[in-house]
Order: sequence, then structure tokens, then C-alpha cells
Amino acid sequence: MNKPVKILLQTTIVTTDNDWHIGRFSLLRDLLAGLTGDDGQPLFEVTARDRVSVGCADPVLSTLAESDYGQVWLFAVDTGDGLHADDRAGLSAFHRRGGGLMITRDHMDLGCSICSIDVIGAMHIFHNHNRVAGSLPPAPDDRGTPQILWPNFHSGANGDAQRIAIVHPAHPVLRDAESDDGLLHYLPAHPHEGAVDAPAGVANARVIATGVSKATGNPFNIAVAIEAAAGNGPVIAQSTFHHFADYNWNPASGCPDFVSEAPGNGLATTPHAMHSVHRYASNVALWLAGRLG
Repeated sequence: MNKPVKILLQTTIVTTDNDWHIGRFSLLRDLLAGLTGDDGQPLFEVTARDRVSVGCADPVLSTLAESDYGQVWLFAVDTGDGLHADDRAGLSAFHRRGGGLMITRDHMDLGCSICSIDVIGAMHIFHNHNRVAGSLPPAPDDRGTPQILWPNFHSGANGDAQRIAIVHPAHPVLRDAESDDGLLHYLPAHPHEGAVDAPAGVANARVIATGVSKATGNPFNIAVAIEAAAGNGPVIAQSTFHHFADYNWNPASGCPDFVSEAPGNGLATTPHAMHSVHRYASNVALWLAGRLG
């Protein structure tokens, strides 16, 4: 029997009730913890936590390279102070020793504390950080929230489903043996997704899925993958943490009171959409663990 892979689900904020604390990702936690192998045994052992404090090294993040975690899902939900330099060093060292990473953020500069994590930080483009020449459009993409500047791609309401486009050849995390064409097609929508891209000069990095803004028709990248190579672990960069949040999977679970947009129910009413979302999250965990070819 294979030993369960230890997964760390981690936010970049201290536990704060009216914010995107780790408790708001409980459906993802339960999904991953419930995955079993052919022998019926759990595939993963899941730990979910917020950081201990701001302004000093987190005892878990800063020592990841010496831990027995196999993969880390980092939800960068901070406004810039979410990671100490020692935490970024710990995440970088974890990656270099072969650990798998899924790192996600949201609109504008939300989650920008991830910028200097090895090559991984360069996968995320923010309004004032890692900005690429010519990357800013003349106006915000999501016209319903003008106070939120680019990037803020509008893929739909929280609680709705968005149909994604798969960049071929299809990456393993986008396959679904139960669908007619062997691929999955939906992820949760969000009114203002962030921007991700394959870093220049990283040969084993590529965009694997894209979406289209319902506000402007602008295309945007949803997910970027870096294959494991030269001892470095595999990486997924995701345009928004809302692809994994309870509120986006089930709006009845609630959200912080600063969320102003009305939710939808398209994910629950679109055939096969929730199955696609669950399959994607499961695939990411399996691929980061080296169990999905």
C-alpha cells in the first residue's frame, strides 16, 4: 500500500473571520481527503491552516523543505504582507527539493506577496508587480467593479460555471475519462480573475487552459503548468483562488461582507459542471503527487 501523500492547504493571512481564511476552502479539503486508491485507502492526508502571524516567519512555511509534505496549495489572499522572506525561501527550497506546488491569487495586486518565490512567482502578473510591457489594457476588464484595476477578467458570477478552452496537447490535469471527449470543460466563474502566464525562459512551462471575459470578450489565461525537471517539483499557477473556494462551489456557504456582487447558480444547474470542477481539483492533487501521467 502506498503511503498517503501529505498535502498542505495554506492561506497567506492569519485567521480572520471576515476574510478568505482557510475555513472557506473546506469543500476542497474534504474532497482531497476523501480520495481513495483502488485498495480503498486514502491517497492524501490533508492539513489546512492559516499563517500564525504577520511580520515574522511562519513556522510551517519557512521550514517546508525539511517537512514531510509532498505538495502545498497556497492561497495568496493577502494584500501584500502575506509572506515573510523566510516563508518565500521555504517555499522555494521546497520546490527545489521536488515538492509540488499549486499557487493561486486573485485580481489586481491581491496575493502579490508570492512574487519572489523562485521562478514560480513570475508566473503571476499583478497590477504593480511582475508587470509585462504592454500587458495592461486601456480600461479595467470587469466594468462592474471599476475600483478594481487590471487584472480583473470577468468570467461570470461567483457560483456560476465558466467553460474553459484547453490548450492542446491536453495536460493530464484537464483529462476526464467520464466525459464524451475525455476532457473536462468547466471551472467556477469569478467576476475578476487575475493574470498568469508561462515565465520567459522556462522551457518546461506552458499555459494549459484559457477563458474568455464575459464583459469584454478578452481572452485570458486560467492555468499554467511547469513540469517537474532537474529535481524541481511540478507547479500549477491558477488565475484565482475562487476556482477552489466554498463560496464559488456553493454560494450558500457564505462569503466575506466586502464581496459586493450578487452570486449565480450556474455551477449547480449546468450539467456535468460540478463533476468537472471536482475532477480538476482531484487531478491537480494527483499530478502534483506524480500519480497522474
